[in-house]
Amino acid sequence: MAARVIPVDPFDLVIFGGTGDLARRKILPGLYRRFHAGQMPDTARIIGAARSEMSSDEYREFVRAAVIEFVSPALCEAEQVAAFLSRLAYVAIDARGDGGWAALKSEVRGDVVQAFYFSVAPGLFGDLAERLHAHGIAGPDARIVVEKPFGRDAASARALNQSLAAHFREEQIYRIDHYLGKETVQNLMAVRFGNVLFEPLWNAQFVDHIQISVAETVGVGGRGEYYDKSGAMRDMVQNHLMQLLCLIAMEPPNRFEPDAVRDEKLKVIRALEPVPADDIVRGQYRSEGDLPGYLDEVGSPESRTESFIALKVQVANWRWNGTPFYLRTGKRMAARLSEIVVVFKEPPHAIFGDEAGSEANKLVIRLQPDEGMTLTVTIKEPGPGGMRLIEVPLDMSFAEALGPENAEMPDAYERLIMDVIRGNQTLFMRGDEVEAAWRWTDPLIEAWEKRGDRPKPYRPGTSGPEDALALLHRDGRRWRDLEA
Repeated sequence: MAARVIPVDPFDLVIFGGTGDLARRKILPGLYRRFHAGQMPDTARIIGAARSEMSSDEYREFVRAAVIEFVSPALCEAEQVAAFLSRLAYVAIDARGDGGWAALKSEVRGDVVQAFYFSVAPGLFGDLAERLHAHGIAGPDARIVVEKPFGRDAASARALNQSLAAHFREEQIYRIDHYLGKETVQNLMAVRFGNVLFEPLWNAQFVDHIQISVAETVGVGGRGEYYDKSGAMRDMVQNHLMQLLCLIAMEPPNRFEPDAVRDEKLKVIRALEPVPADDIVRGQYRSEGDLPGYLDEVGSPESRTESFIALKVQVANWRWNGTPFYLRTGKRMAARLSEIVVVFKEPPHAIFGDEAGSEANKLVIRLQPDEGMTLTVTIKEPGPGGMRLIEVPLDMSFAEALGPENAEMPDAYERLIMDVIRGNQTLFMRGDEVEAAWRWTDPLIEAWEKRGDRPKPYRPGTSGPEDALALLHRDGRRWRDLEA
């Protein structure tokens, strides 16, 4: 059965940073795929805005190249690409001056949904917000989309929130985390709250522990200068992994509505315990063969910034008291994957004897690659020779379960941008949520900086430092192997 596509209202979408890497790789190809799927109304328009001087025709050629490079050839029919490009325009803009704003005002209509995507450095958010209002471009219900990093600590996040709040209401601000747009993340909520099978077991009485892993095989590459000022904690844990933890741990909202969902996520963040130093492992990948190490790539031989981090986190509430959440993320690891593993407790009494063995049930939720879910159950190993228990998967990959027409899932950016046009903030972070996450994160960073801790070296293509394995081993547990 083909997925049902619901068209959105007519809109004008202005992409500040419209010639940047994110726009080229994700935003513009994603918009083309939505257009190709029939979700974009005939009168919708997309306006690129950036410092570069170019005409609208030149910008259309820029976008054409991006579509051809990042969209499946099967979707790139010449007529469709040409029709999409006809919706585009371009304005050269000075984010901190007055250049180009009058031209932009003449392009943006006042009688359609207005959305402004700030695909720029956070230092420009306030300038753009101020000028959109000073030049009378943004209407009373206009929406703005802001990318991470949303601050580098609680103070800077609060300052950014205040700069946006000076010109836009909270319900107009869409803080985007592309992890929340992934199909499996949304299916996590459907599995939890749409099936009576799981919710009664989703607590400390039945769950032994939960693992959240986001691993990359690449190094920091050309992001070295930015990354060395950030590290894995600020770049990944404070936002992506925190959001996954919230969706796993939160209470059922009374309705599937934006503030109801975000209220429950905020409660989880506020319930997070401080993490002792012994429950944090930080690492840096070293050089090996032709592969440069972290210190080589960032050009700072004394850097103490982590490219890997693992933490044991406790949620101090009735549902999760005593059930640890193990988080890890890193670069130059054994596989590229993002997954959540819910490990259930073993049966309270082994009726088959020690020789039969035992296996804990696991729900593995994979975000990338090959989005899907696997539930492992225990059965008898076939054949004679007595009762021997083995673990087998009940597997649901979306490509197999939903048919070939749904095998290519929409990119997270596609879904999130369409949610902006619809005015649905469910999958976007609220300002108080962002600040609460930083208030939990800041003391952890300050503590290791004060101690002068150095990250542990680890070999590229592995699961990180040995100390990260010990983080679970000392509790009688083990990480799920990283498998591509």
